[in-house]
Amino acid sequence: MPRQQPAAQRPVRRRSYDQFCASARALDSVGDRWTLLIVRELLAGPRRYTDLHADLPGVSTDVLASRLKDMEQGGLAVRRRLPPPAAASVYELTERGHGLLPVLAALAEWGAPALAERRPTDAVRAHWFALPLLRALTGLTQEGVLEVRLDEGEFHVRTGRGAAVEPYGFGPAPQPDARITLDAELCLELGRGDVTLAEAVKDGRIEVAGDGPLAAELRGG
Repeated sequence: MPRQQPAAQRPVRRRSYDQFCASARALDSVGDRWTLLIVRELLAGPRRYTDLHADLPGVSTDVLASRLKDMEQGGLAVRRRLPPPAAASVYELTERGHGLLPVLAALAEWGAPALAERRPTDAVRAHWFALPLLRALTGLTQEGVLEVRLDEGEFHVRTGRGAAVEPYGFGPAPQPDARITLDAELCLELGRGDVTLAEAVKDGRIEVAGDGPLAAELRGG
């Protein structure tokens, strides 16, 4: 009887649809529950395991660890150690992982009609509204950092060419080029295309602050 290999030496067995199809191959990598939501979190920048767990309510620690390991093995994310004094490990997306931004944006657009009302059991984080808002900001030509204020909290997005590098981030920006204040419902309307950015600014539903070129473009100047 052949001797069983120790667990550390066994080859990794990955789930696969075993279909010679680009869609099937993609789902081999990101089709598991929670994987794309982890990508959503990491699109905002490097994050510690504990922070990921806090902003993915409902995921178990075992499942989160398993998905992160799968993402590392699949070339979607890497783990690195921050230098002192932080001395903590963070996960961040690779270039291939960042390539999932348009996939998440398309899913957010497709799923927006299902957000007609917020259920009592729904968790919410301010930065979850970044993806629908990005669609409305794609027409901006000025490159900069835009701080977004909602009742649910704050996040920041990059406009112009900078959006391709780090599309959005958590919390207020250290030195934003402009600031907008609006509500979450309007973010969803903008994402669905029910209203344009210019219309919402003109109607007073978006308050714009700042004196630079980005603020001027947002005001229509």
